Amino acid sequence: MSSHNILFVTSEVYPLIKTGGLADVAGSLPAALKGQSQDVRVIMPAYREAMRKAEKLGFASFRMEGVPETVRLLEGRLPGTTVRLYLVDSPPHFDRPGGPYVDPDGHDWADNAERFALFARAVTAVALNKAELDWQPDIVHCNDWQSGLVPALLAPYPKRPASVFTVHNLAYHGFFEATKFHSLKLPSHLWGVDGLEFHGGLSFIKGGLVFADMISTVSPTYAEEIRTPHFGHGLDGLLNHRAERLMGILNGVDYKQWDPAKDPHVKYSYDAHHMVGKARNKQQLQAQFGLPQRTSPPLLGLVGRLAEQKGIDLVLSIIPELVKHDVQLAILGSGDKHIQTELQQAAKLYPEHIAVHIGFSEPLAHQIEAGADMFLMPSRFEPCGLNQIYSLRYGTVPIVRRTGGLADTVVDASDENIARKAATGFVFTHATHDGLWGAAQRAIAVFRGQPQVWQQLIANGMRQDFSWKQSAKHYLELYQLALEKRQS
Repeated sequence: MSSHNILFVTSEVYPLIKTGGLADVAGSLPAALKGQSQDVRVIMPAYREAMRKAEKLGFASFRMEGVPETVRLLEGRLPGTTVRLYLVDSPPHFDRPGGPYVDPDGHDWADNAERFALFARAVTAVALNKAELDWQPDIVHCNDWQSGLVPALLAPYPKRPASVFTVHNLAYHGFFEATKFHSLKLPSHLWGVDGLEFHGGLSFIKGGLVFADMISTVSPTYAEEIRTPHFGHGLDGLLNHRAERLMGILNGVDYKQWDPAKDPHVKYSYDAHHMVGKARNKQQLQAQFGLPQRTSPPLLGLVGRLAEQKGIDLVLSIIPELVKHDVQLAILGSGDKHIQTELQQAAKLYPEHIAVHIGFSEPLAHQIEAGADMFLMPSRFEPCGLNQIYSLRYGTVPIVRRTGGLADTVVDASDENIARKAATGFVFTHATHDGLWGAAQRAIAVFRGQPQVWQQLIANGMRQDFSWKQSAKHYLELYQLALEKRQS
C-alpha cells in the first residue's frame, strides 16, 4: 500500500480530552496508520483541558485563509506517539471550563454551531494547503457531526483532497435552527434537501453524509442498521442512496492500554496461561465496592453511560432475579439522573449484591474488567462498543445484545458454537427483560455447572485479535476507494 498524507479530523482525542469512543479511536488509529508508513496528522480544537495536557506546543500558523486573524494553529505531538498534532486555537470558542460540547451544568454550549463551523473552516484551510504549513493531505478523514461541514466546504475545490466521513453515532446530528445557516455565512449552494437542510433546519452531519467521497461506520453491522428507519434517525434514505460509498470497519483497541498481563491499574497481573491473578482481582474488586468477598457468586461488571440506549433499564429490571440467584453486580458510570437514583436505591436495598459508583474512573474501569466474571452490555444500539472487546481480552465473558459492533465481536455460546470451540460470550436478540435475563441465566448456569465450558469461553475470548493493526489495513483500503471516487 502506497504512502499518503492523511489529515485526521476529530473533536476529541485521548489522552487530551475524552467523552466517548471517538477519543479512543482518534488516540489509537492515527498511530496505527503511522505504523503503516502513512504521514498522518491529527487536528482538533484547542480546548482548555487539551492545552493543559498537550506537550511542547509551538506555533504552526499565524494566518489561515478564510479564518479570523484571532485564530492560531498550534503544533505538537500526540502524547505517547510520534503523530503530529495541530490544535485550532480560538480562545473565545474553546478556552472555557466544562466539556467539549456541554457546559459545567451539562447543557449544550449555546454557540456550538459557531464553534464547530470555525473549526471546520480552519480544517478546510489546512486541507487546501492555505495555512502556511507547506503540507497538503491526500485524504481528509472527518469524524461525526462536529467535522461534518468539512467535506461540504471542500467539495467545490477542483484540487481538493479526497474526503472520508466516519459515523461513530448517527443519533447525534449536530442539528440547529435554519437561521444558523445564514448567521454562519455558509455558501448558499449548500442549502436545500440535497445539502445541509434537514426538516427545515441545519444538519452538520449531512455535510459528511452528502459530500464525502466515502462514508464509514465503526462496525459492519452498524453500517447495515443505519440504512433502516429504526436506526437511521431520518437519514436512512440518504444512506441508502449512497450505499455504494458506505463501508463498516470495526474499531480496534489499543492492547498496550488494555492487557491484563501489563495493566498498571490492575493489582494482580495475569494472562491466558496463568489465571490466578484474575481470582485475586475479583476479591480486590469486591472489597473496593463493599461487596462480600466470596468466590461462589458470579460477579457481573458494567461500565458505561447510564441511559436507556445502553439498556440500563433492562439491568434494573433483572436485579431481583440476580439477587435471588446470589449474583453480584458492580456498576461504574453516570448518566440519566432517574436511572442513577434507581441504581443507588437498589444498592441500598441489596448491599450484598449490588454496588454502584457514580462518575468515571479510568483505573476503576480497568479493575472492573479484570475482576468481574462477566460483563453486561445490553445496549439497544451500539455502533461499535469497546468494553466487550476489552472484556474478551481480560477473560471476562460478555453478555451483549445482538446489535452493531456487539454482534460483530461476540460469538454466542450456543450448543453448536460451544461444540466447535468458537463461542466467546452470551448474545440475546430482543431488548426486553426476558431477553437479557435469558442470556444472563444461561451464563450463570455455565459458570456454576460447566466449569470446563466456562474456561473454554475465557480462552476463546482471550485469543481474539481486535488490534488497530487489523483495522488500520481496512482504513487504508477505504482511503484508496476515496481517492478513486475523488478522481472519477
